[in-house]
Amino acid sequence: MDANQQEILDIFMRTRALLRGHFVLRSGLHSGHYFQCAQVCQNMPAVTRLAELLLAKLKDIGGLGFTTVLAPAMGGLVIGQEVARQAGARYIFAEKENDRLVLRRGFKFTPGERVLVVEDVVTRGGRVLESLEIVKQGGGHAVAVAMLVDRSAGTLRFEVPAVSLLELSFPTYEADKMPAELAALPVEKPGS
Repeated sequence: MDANQQEILDIFMRTRALLRGHFVLRSGLHSGHYFQCAQVCQNMPAVTRLAELLLAKLKDIGGLGFTTVLAPAMGGLVIGQEVARQAGARYIFAEKENDRLVLRRGFKFTPGERVLVVEDVVTRGGRVLESLEIVKQGGGHAVAVAMLVDRSAGTLRFEVPAVSLLELSFPTYEADKMPAELAALPVEKPGS
């Protein structure tokens, strides 16, 4: 693990965004790890640093030149706004309406507007895909996706380049198939 990755992991551990123990996930599966990015997003110095590191990773993949950041609510709101602030870009967000992400509040794209989609944690990529479609349908041009954590461990692919600060994938278990060391720990159900 390089120094940047260790710093990022330390931030998540210090802010209790990444927990170790015995957790029942929303899916009903059990895990020895739980990730709740909202915990890190309440610590603004940590958010500032994570946005700096995310912008540095974006520079590594070439001059993207985005002018707008689009973040899906709720998870991407805090980090998306900070990335936009540091980049001097416009910031907008998509929110749920009838269980789908939409632009509201008068947000629109100009034709060809260069948009960066920013999310906190991506597992299957559903909200990112919806956000990319919103950009396309609105006449903008998505240039990249930036996320704090890719829980697919790098297996997700989008139609634009994507960067993440961490790639994590923790094993999960059915209740009757847990390892003995996990089963011996008290169970927590933190919720999503």
